[in-house]
Amino acid sequence: FGAQEDVDLLGLAAEECARTGAELDVAPDVGELVVHGHARLLRRVVRNLLENARRYGRGAGKADAEVRLTLERQGAVPRVVLAVEDRGPGVPRELREQIFEPFYRLPGASESEGGVGLGLSLVRTIVARHGGTVHCEDRPGGGARFVVSL
Repeated sequence: FGAQEDVDLLGLAAEECARTGAELDVAPDVGELVVHGHARLLRRVVRNLLENARRYGRGAGKADAEVRLTLERQGAVPRVVLAVEDRGPGVPRELREQIFEPFYRLPGASESEGGVGLGLSLVRTIVARHGGTVHCEDRPGGGARFVVSL
């Protein structure tokens, strides 16, 4: 698993957003967003969520997905909250836990879209190993919102 280190989540998110063309939204007064963990694994979490949003997050009639990553600090015991949002069809409420199971893919997800159903399972495993949580919810205005709390 390797040694843990302080990871600049803001810098990591900015790099991955630039790589995937996603919008990065951070409050101007948020300051440093550093978590203790494994940089390579945390990068995999961000990359998997952004790539899923890019792959499945197109709204009806859209040529490309609108993907946004937000970062903020929450709570009395500060937690870093990272959310990846898209404007796709969203995830039905009854499937929001199942999508984190290995090899599960939403009904209608075609093989041509790529992926084998391991990305979200890997995200949940990595986040849990860092003492965090991940869940899926509706994005206001339509789409999916994946929320990681570390």
